[in-house]
Amino acid sequence: MSQRSLQAFDLELDADVLVIGGGPAGTWAAITAASKGSKVVLVDKGYCGSSGATAPSGTGVWYVKPDGQLREEAKQSRYGLGGRLAEHQWMDRVLDRTYENMNKIGQWGYPFPLDDNGTQYRKGLQGPEYMKLMRRLVQKSGVLVLDHSPALELLADEHGVGGAAGVRTQAGGTWTVRASAVIIASGGCAFLSKALGCNVLTGDGYLLAAEAGAELSGMEFSNAYAISPTFSSVTKTAYYRYASFYYEDGSVVEGAGSTSGRSVIARSLLAGRQVYARLDQAPADIHHLLRTGQTNFFLPFDRLGINPFTDKFPITLRLEGTVRGTGGIHITDENCAAKVPGLYAAGDAATRQLICGGFTGGGSHNAAWAMSSGSFAGEGASLYAKSIGSKPESRHLKGLSSSPLVTTGGGLKASRTEEHIRAVQEEVTPYDRNLFRTAAGLQASIGRLDDLWHDLRSQAVTLNPQGVKAREAAAMTATARWMYSSALARTETRGMHKRVDFPQQDTEQRYRLLSGGLDQVWVKPEEVQKEAVSL
Repeated sequence: MSQRSLQAFDLELDADVLVIGGGPAGTWAAITAASKGSKVVLVDKGYCGSSGATAPSGTGVWYVKPDGQLREEAKQSRYGLGGRLAEHQWMDRVLDRTYENMNKIGQWGYPFPLDDNGTQYRKGLQGPEYMKLMRRLVQKSGVLVLDHSPALELLADEHGVGGAAGVRTQAGGTWTVRASAVIIASGGCAFLSKALGCNVLTGDGYLLAAEAGAELSGMEFSNAYAISPTFSSVTKTAYYRYASFYYEDGSVVEGAGSTSGRSVIARSLLAGRQVYARLDQAPADIHHLLRTGQTNFFLPFDRLGINPFTDKFPITLRLEGTVRGTGGIHITDENCAAKVPGLYAAGDAATRQLICGGFTGGGSHNAAWAMSSGSFAGEGASLYAKSIGSKPESRHLKGLSSSPLVTTGGGLKASRTEEHIRAVQEEVTPYDRNLFRTAAGLQASIGRLDDLWHDLRSQAVTLNPQGVKAREAAAMTATARWMYSSALARTETRGMHKRVDFPQQDTEQRYRLLSGGLDQVWVKPEEVQKEAVSL
């Protein structure tokens, strides 16, 4: 645990609410908290508005008009796939808030395209335009934004979380924000797999929350792999619904697909057989619409002179982990509060099982969850800050980092940190360890990950950019341990979680799994609310 004096920090700020993360969830949280009269600071590891999975991409949105039949169909679309772990009440709340927020975006000036009747099409967002608008709105709301300012630890006292501290990787020095409430909106963990926009998403928020005593939920649903050309980082799996899949000799890969057939692709790749795709099922009259909807999907093809509608191209499966999975920080109420007083979670940093269960909702559900949970958390954090009524500067806060943070000296060398990161990737990236799981494989990986964790845990972390990488390595290691410990405990196949040694779904295991702990990981079941059964 860090015991450093706060006087050692270069930049010290006080706020009602601190938001960690500047993607969709973080910006919605900041704007909402500010609208409730709170003084808000937002810190981002990158540049708020351009870093993260949403900023460089187009995404669908789970936007459904308030029509009973349409809403019921929308909820049912993922309920069975997710192993019946979603909850009716939460799906309704998210659909309501997403509908409201998307309409707000239109009023705020987002350039929605028009259909043939001149009506705005509000079921999708272009990331660059969306996040450019959200950054502008954050600043207009009076929120102080600290870019290139990753958080390295939360601060707390006997009353709960009271701020966070980190480094300023471009401006130099360190920062501390004392705040009555903290919202973690730092995204999920893609384990530096090079998926587009995901290399800032290393599970940092999970580790920060666990160090404060918060719990995780659904971490077994973390083995999301997205179809991607071998020559591209773009993981827009939705477009592969129009694809046929082939081997090099032109024969069809039977059973391969973008929704339920990725395992077939994975087994072919494991066997050393390269798989190719061609978007030959897309009707010619929608080619231009597909290009407009996901411009960056086509850029790598255009650069190589490949027409993906007529030419075969080699594909792979790129790990997206919890970014497109559904696990994350466990939330305990409708305001997205975590177990620890003063701590909230939103977006991919929070569990999405409440609306998706154990199967990814893709960009559509995640985009809806980000904007809705962000605004829920903003409301909750603001209300909590007002309720406690004490000034944050009067609290005696201490850092919670599980590794000692030091100003100079100590710390892992860059080469050692990279070794640790590669070692974690070797456990979570292979299909035969993470996608196709067995008790023996999971136990072996957990043993190696435990050794990595204890090695990292004992090393000091220097307050500089290299220290940020060291904390990322620790966060990825911790995330993998919660993932695999939860996967070992769920002795069935449900949602995206596949146990080769337990290939069937077990009706007696229709519950969520909570996990947590640092040196000793624990896992326990949590009952699913009964209203989900009525769907």
